[in-house]
Amino acid sequence: MKKFLVVSAFVLASTSAMAATTAAPAQPAQGGFTGAATTVQPVQGGFTGPSAVPTITTVNQAKEANDDAVVELTGYITTSLGDEDYMFKDSTGEIKVEIDHKDWNGVNATPTTKLVIRGEVDKDWSERTIDVNKVALAG
Repeated sequence: MKKFLVVSAFVLASTSAMAATTAAPAQPAQGGFTGAATTVQPVQGGFTGPSAVPTITTVNQAKEANDDAVVELTGYITTSLGDEDYMFKDSTGEIKVEIDHKDWNGVNATPTTKLVIRGEVDKDWSERTIDVNKVALAG
């Protein structure tokens, strides 16, 4: 009787393992939610740390920088020039910036609100401006 139980258990285990490998083709493992659909905003991430591309950090440097140079300036918007143009000031000077409505990211600012703006230098024939991609409150 003991031999029969051992053999039966072995046959059952072998049959189960074989059935698991031959029953259905393997599908890639995927997770997620199944149920009522809702709108999900994609989560974005990225690297924070040193960059091989130098970042301009003052208005004075931005006034001398090449076209498309990356900037991250901390200071204040002093004046609205109409449409999406503003004057931005830090301790080294003042420069015109262009901020698209979507790039405000929900930030409300006054001339006394300290901000961090990120973008690129836009160099044309007569002046340099900053094309802003992101506005954030200075921490």
